[in-house]
Amino acid sequence: MRVLVTGATGFVGRRLVPALVDAGHEVTALVRDAGRYDPPPGVRVVVGDLLDPDSFEDALDVEAAYYLVHSMTARDDFEARDRRAARNFADAASAAGVARVIYLGGLGEERDQLSSHLQSRREVERVLTTGTYALTTLRAAIVVGPRSAGFEMVVQLASRLPVMVTPRWVRTPCQPIAVTDLLAYLVGVLDVPETAGETYEIGGPEVLTYAEMLRRTGRHLGHEPIILAVPVLTPRLSAYWVGLMTDVPWSVARPLIEGLKNPVVVNDDRLSRLVPVDPTPFDEAVRRAITERSAEAAV
Repeated sequence: MRVLVTGATGFVGRRLVPALVDAGHEVTALVRDAGRYDPPPGVRVVVGDLLDPDSFEDALDVEAAYYLVHSMTARDDFEARDRRAARNFADAASAAGVARVIYLGGLGEERDQLSSHLQSRREVERVLTTGTYALTTLRAAIVVGPRSAGFEMVVQLASRLPVMVTPRWVRTPCQPIAVTDLLAYLVGVLDVPETAGETYEIGGPEVLTYAEMLRRTGRHLGHEPIILAVPVLTPRLSAYWVGLMTDVPWSVARPLIEGLKNPVVVNDDRLSRLVPVDPTPFDEAVRRAITERSAEAAV
């Protein structure tokens, strides 16, 4: 199948492109800067920007497309930018006759007063539903893998702080998913026609609090941190704290932290029956991620 991947230089996109190639698909990667992207052999690269509606038409001669574009920033206009990019894509993909679109969104119940970034992801989802193609939405929580922004924050906090005075969000339940499992679902839905036009929730086999994730990740790094939760750290102060304690920039830490107040747990596991994936336990996912992360750092 001819498939387009938008956001091909991102954490998920860089892994999804070779996974699709391995599955036998003919892949086009849409990137804003070809100089920052080293594609797998056989992948067609198109330079374009979803914020410029006339720049990416050449990428849309495909049967299916993955929408992996999100603003992970604290800038004030991120919602308008995400909305405009989604609208441009929906209009162009519809005009080009793309049959299917797969969107990776975020878990979280809207009744829980989602953070602004999770709300934006849900709004992007609603914009994408206006297209004439069949939209498949996969909603996931934190992805466990090297260079995943959320997991990178967990790793650095667990490795650098033997004792943590943390905000209340450390008690929030989360259902993390290994990046390999996420990719299996993303690739797998293409081969299951019943998934077209549907929305699914995906996650790993365990529901954990962020405190448990920090402790268990710390064990893989050689020490388990002591975590003390206090009620006085606001999301803004928490983001500054993460920025001071890790290499995660404040502009990225703030939207991550704001989203941690929302429970992100799978309530509907229908996709696991349509796309069988052997779920990776959290500790195994962490072990793989840390090993790969160390190998990347050594290069």
